[in-house]
Amino acid sequence: MVSDVFTPDCKLTPYWWDRSPRPELAEVALPASVDVVVVGSGYTGLSAALAVARAGRSTLVFDAEDAGWGCSTRNGGQISTSIKPDYGTLARRHGGEAAFAIIREGQNALAWIGDFIAEEGIDCDFQVPGRFHAAHSPRHYERLARVIASQPEGLAVPAHAVPRGDQRREIGSDAYFGGVVFEKHACLDPGRFHQGLLEQVLGAGASVMPHCPVTGIENNGTSHTLVTARGSVHAREVIVATNGYTGRLSPWQRRRVVSIGSYMIATEPLTTEVMDRVMPTDRIVSDTRRVVYYYRPSPDRTRILFGGRVTSGETDALRSGALLQRDLVRLFPELSGTRVSHSWMGFVAYTFDTLAHLGCHQGVHYAMGYCGSGVSMAAYLGTRVGQKVLGLAEGRTALDDVAFQTRPLYSGRPWFLAAPVAFYRCCDALGL
Repeated sequence: MVSDVFTPDCKLTPYWWDRSPRPELAEVALPASVDVVVVGSGYTGLSAALAVARAGRSTLVFDAEDAGWGCSTRNGGQISTSIKPDYGTLARRHGGEAAFAIIREGQNALAWIGDFIAEEGIDCDFQVPGRFHAAHSPRHYERLARVIASQPEGLAVPAHAVPRGDQRREIGSDAYFGGVVFEKHACLDPGRFHQGLLEQVLGAGASVMPHCPVTGIENNGTSHTLVTARGSVHAREVIVATNGYTGRLSPWQRRRVVSIGSYMIATEPLTTEVMDRVMPTDRIVSDTRRVVYYYRPSPDRTRILFGGRVTSGETDALRSGALLQRDLVRLFPELSGTRVSHSWMGFVAYTFDTLAHLGCHQGVHYAMGYCGSGVSMAAYLGTRVGQKVLGLAEGRTALDDVAFQTRPLYSGRPWFLAAPVAFYRCCDALGL
């Protein structure tokens, strides 16, 4: 590395992979047929596979890369209720009853993941430190405080406002104007969570076949034929769980998600004294910018893991790492000179209504579009899709009846992205 921004041994792979390297799986023979094929081995795909395999269905999971190579092991490990639109917005779109149910679904997903991790015995540094959602302008603080003070009846969550005068108790920065603490928001080590989920899937009898891209899905009426790099396999049921990596294999889904690069860095180890000043609690942090930052202490409190979108186009991890380090120092001037030990990126999937979606199109089940908040929702909806394949009533969700929107002329390439990102950056700079 030639830049002083990076440590000499900086890695362009996720920080989480140091502790949880991509798994080396035993090679399995391609069967002629199975009950269920899952395309994608992230949280969604593995959760669906776990549900159907434990019900006795023969299950095969394909991935074009290593198991969990995508954003399931590249994210920040922050966990919220995963529903971005507020009640008022959802009520205008879908009516009050549906809006209530959708928001409650997100709350269910947040509660579910803690129970799931405990029940499965997955060691992944899961904790519930709460989230400090920081206001980047006085106007946004007032808006946050009003929202918390007037939560809809039956949907209220534990939260409290933190004025700027008390902000240093939450974060060692003067760059914000107060914020709100959401007390039940959680975090985990995404690499360890994925590894634990993978082990449960394999233990349930499912097969996972990495480095075997599926290149075609043919609907035969009562079954499907999947064409892969290693041959063809027949399946009664197919689940597509590719989220931000959805491509030509499933064009209907691809037209409904917008893959957006999200970037992260890990700092070099910091002293206990510095960490206690800049991150005095274990809370996860996000802010009110439209082009958002999100960050947290590492599970061992030795580093800051800092993420965001740094460009309107996709870029390499060296350029993004330098830009993120610059933004980190803007928020925490005392970290000037702190170098980057890891820089990486992954693709998240946004939708046109900023809601996750699940369903079945032409016999192919799917769940995707977590809009950057997929740690709990991906595993939760993956489980629900598996239950739907099994015909279980538990698979029913409030998102089932929400139309999965696209736009005219959109085929999966977000050619329009630069303009709204530039506009949102302008709004952020003006505090709007």
